[in-house]
Amino acid sequence: MTEITITKEDGAESGSDARRGRYVARVAGHDGEAELTYTHRGPGLISADHTGAPDSLKGTGAAAALVDYLIADARGNGFRIIPLCPYVRARYEKHPDWRDVMTVGPGEKPRIAGH
Repeated sequence: MTEITITKEDGAESGSDARRGRYVARVAGHDGEAELTYTHRGPGLISADHTGAPDSLKGTGAAAALVDYLIADARGNGFRIIPLCPYVRARYEKHPDWRDVMTVGPGEKPRIAGH
């Protein structure tokens, strides 16, 4: 089993862009990092904006681990997710039990005001 370490970098806590943050995955023995970026959209609401991984991490499970961590974080901290990222939506379709933390049903495309 590949060792994957995930950390959360929240702009609200770091003093950078307070609305934005990311989850970062590092895989033991591999260069680079995968990330899942998000935006705070209001109290108890974030959008999952983008998931990306360099070629060095393809096939390691890092991207899937990021989404799993996001879901656990939402459940543990009581926020809901607008799944804008196509990868997050694709994983959600395979895990309809995530409905409790998502703003739309599996297979539904979310909308953001002004987009």
